[in-house]
Amino acid sequence: MDQYIKAPVSAEEIAKLHAGDYVYITGTIYTARDAAHKRMYEALQKGEPLPIPMEGNLIYYMGPSPAREGRPIGSAGPTTASRMDKYAPSLFDLGLKGVIGKGKRSQAVIDSIVKNDAVYFAAVGGAGALLSKAIKASSVVAYEDLGTEAIRRLEVENFPVIVVVDKDGNNLYETAILEYRSE
Repeated sequence: MDQYIKAPVSAEEIAKLHAGDYVYITGTIYTARDAAHKRMYEALQKGEPLPIPMEGNLIYYMGPSPAREGRPIGSAGPTTASRMDKYAPSLFDLGLKGVIGKGKRSQAVIDSIVKNDAVYFAAVGGAGALLSKAIKASSVVAYEDLGTEAIRRLEVENFPVIVVVDKDGNNLYETAILEYRSE
């Protein structure tokens, strides 16, 4: 089913999403990869504030290529989500409502998604140039010294993703395999 949501997202919007849904996100999302997640985790361990709010927000695991002339961002494909698995549960506990990446997640992350009524979306790997067309604005908001791994605020319009793990723990990667095998 096709779903259209606004970011930041509400609990009501998350509740209507199911594994396998095609979702189009419009609004503000943030980017963060390995190095930014490590810094945020270290800040939390020290009791320091995070550079971006978590409540209701979405984080896209992406580090863009340089923008071409007239574009706000370069190629913007997803990175492998499992690299953020050790950091994700603490961010979900702070109100993060979803993450966008590619690949499988650990059971600890899936459990945290369920516990916090959140969602894991996949963006299509290898389609970074196409995905960048849904990004209307990009600005660095934290950790500028990390270059492409800096945290960015993105304004997106109909950014296409697929729900992989929904708030109930339904996992498209598992159910799709079962459907394929049964044919």
